[in-house]
Amino acid sequence: MADLSAVAVACANIAFIKYWGNRDSRLRIPVNGSISMNLDGLFTQTRVTFRPEHEVDVLNLNRQIIGGKALERVSTILDLVRAQARLPLFAEVVSENNFPTGAGIASSAAAFAALSLAATCAAGLNVSEAELSRLARRGSGSAARSIPGGFVEWQAGESDLDSYAFSIAPPAYWDLVDLVVIVQADEKQVGSSEGHALAWASPLQEARVQDAPRRLNICRKAVLERDFDALAGVVEQDSNLMHAVMMTSNPPLFYWEPASLSVMKLIPQWRESGLAVCYTLDAGPNVHVICQADAAVEAQNRLEAIPGVKKILKASPGGAARIVKDVHPWPAQANE
Repeated sequence: MADLSAVAVACANIAFIKYWGNRDSRLRIPVNGSISMNLDGLFTQTRVTFRPEHEVDVLNLNRQIIGGKALERVSTILDLVRAQARLPLFAEVVSENNFPTGAGIASSAAAFAALSLAATCAAGLNVSEAELSRLARRGSGSAARSIPGGFVEWQAGESDLDSYAFSIAPPAYWDLVDLVVIVQADEKQVGSSEGHALAWASPLQEARVQDAPRRLNICRKAVLERDFDALAGVVEQDSNLMHAVMMTSNPPLFYWEPASLSVMKLIPQWRESGLAVCYTLDAGPNVHVICQADAAVEAQNRLEAIPGVKKILKASPGGAARIVKDVHPWPAQANE
């Protein structure tokens, strides 16, 4: 049997309304829905090759052979693909990010979205976008949102069948920019998967989840109406709520660094003075500063002057996960 191979690219995404905590940890079904924006230029590129000579799955991540839990998560997706395609072959997976891995920039979202698309294509499966989103979710919850393009909503659902993401607006719908403020590029000590399991240890989690439908409605309306002020208010509140849960779980998770707080304190002041900016943080110390395109240059100039800011990545709304013809080497640094 000949090698079966495909290469896919998927964007990272930034959640405006966060996913934190699972209804079903095995299936990664969340306790609340979420809304996000794909990030053009911040990609994972993955090649999956099923080969007769392989006796086990092999994972080459960012030019290093990886085993352990990371390989187990990849093999979980490959097992689902193999079962559906009735394909009795192990695979080599070669994956590379063009942005820091594990630092709160949704590297697992992009990685498992690209893996799911490449694996199903290599195996010869013809699957829908919703089916791909469901498959990617099994590797990393937020990966469900990196399958569709543009501005994306992930409906929480109650089962494997109805927990998937879909686009609510295409990338060109709203000219927002995400300035990813890197204050620490090292991989975080506690990953999101471990963090989700701690969510219900916080006395604040129940209130955060119960209020999620209200925040989702405000955010969805703000995106569809391109209402930046409404978006800013709910995005910052939602980010603060998630981190409040993290900081009051047991054990507590403190992702913020001093420079993270400096940015978070300044952004509302800048907005009050007329600059269209807001902040949000995923499970990590780096701050995503969301702004309207005409405010991006001024916002970046101000951010670069803050002590502790190491670099800034810039991303516009990104498209859907896609198949590409071949692996292409990444530039040294994405979108600086």
